[in-house]
Amino acid sequence: MTNLNTIHIIATTLFGIAVLHTFFAFYFEGLADRSQNHTGLFHLLGEVEAVFGFWALVLVIFMAFIHGSTRPAISYLESRNYTEPLFVFAIMVIAASKPILYTSKTIVLALSKLLEKLFKLPTAIANYFVTLSGLPILGSFITEPAAMTLAAFLLRDTIFSKTSSTKLMYLTIAVLFVNISIGGALTSFAAPPILMVSAAWDWDTAYVFQTFGIKATIAVLVNALLVTIVIHKELPKVSSAHHQDQMPLWVVLTHLIFLLAVIVFAHHPVMFMGIFLFFLGYTHAYSSYQSPLILKEALMVAFFLAGLVVLGGLQQWWLQPLLNDMSNTAVFYGAIALTAITDNAALTYLGSLVEGTTEEFRYALVAGALAGGGLTVIANAPNPAGLAILKDYFPQKAISALKLLLAALPPTAIAIVAFKVL
Repeated sequence: MTNLNTIHIIATTLFGIAVLHTFFAFYFEGLADRSQNHTGLFHLLGEVEAVFGFWALVLVIFMAFIHGSTRPAISYLESRNYTEPLFVFAIMVIAASKPILYTSKTIVLALSKLLEKLFKLPTAIANYFVTLSGLPILGSFITEPAAMTLAAFLLRDTIFSKTSSTKLMYLTIAVLFVNISIGGALTSFAAPPILMVSAAWDWDTAYVFQTFGIKATIAVLVNALLVTIVIHKELPKVSSAHHQDQMPLWVVLTHLIFLLAVIVFAHHPVMFMGIFLFFLGYTHAYSSYQSPLILKEALMVAFFLAGLVVLGGLQQWWLQPLLNDMSNTAVFYGAIALTAITDNAALTYLGSLVEGTTEEFRYALVAGALAGGGLTVIANAPNPAGLAILKDYFPQKAISALKLLLAALPPTAIAIVAFKVL
């Protein structure tokens, strides 16, 4: 067996272990609470955001051992594209800054008041519905990671910090993950699975909106409506009064410029990371208008995604032949299933490498990847961002991957119907 075949087998084995690890991360958190001698180790293993980075490190050690040198391992690491982890890191920090959150809360509150007047809804219900529907759709324009960050913080302040209902929390985060995944399908640049193929398949925003956008919007609204109906009695009371501290317009505009600049240069890390460093300097200079930046949370999410890039980069040997042998219907449902165990953007990227594909194949692959993007934490790049912000409010400060999967099945089914029937 050649070294390359050995590494492929080891990489796939470690990838499978990492996927299973995400399902049992909460178990290690429980061990950390009961352990006296190895609390730190169990806390590390219980951090979902650290899972793929940890097993990526194990892979690098194996590669160095097999080759008898660190050079091949380093060469492989340098061959990977880390633009997405870096972008998610930068956009999370900026989107979670106080002025951006202030603006988002103001917009959500205004839309909620409109719903209150039109349909005579209580404030809590209107606010909940708008957050789970409006922000995912907004993700088509400000990118999915930014929308996830904003929605997660708003839900944290209005729902998760004020309830002990695990049913409410799991149903909410499941619909959030699914809606963010499909809500970015109105443009060609916001949803990672579409972004990875738009250039190769010559998909512009007009085509994406016509092909996916209308269906995705309907699914987002239906999901948000159904979950609101199901758990409306459990929603914490929300005051209709606007209690936010006032924020100077120039501060809000400055933050929005930073946010938009990072989005515009999303494909060029040398640009958006430079802009991000200017942003850090700006927030330090005008600290009176800021709250603590979520640097730790964003770094952990970037670490998670970078680990996924490293481990996922060696899965092409089995994924691509598998896609080649599927019918269009099998591709659609297969993409949903595969997305649950691998990043949906990586999946569509591999599909774009297959030559001579039909439009039906391309639609089935991307639609399946979008529909399955909320089933697990690793299914869609923005999911770890939502996890990092909301996980502390769950029992043992960990989210059960199995419970998340089960809670995400109904909204995923709605997305499947939208993409297959409409």
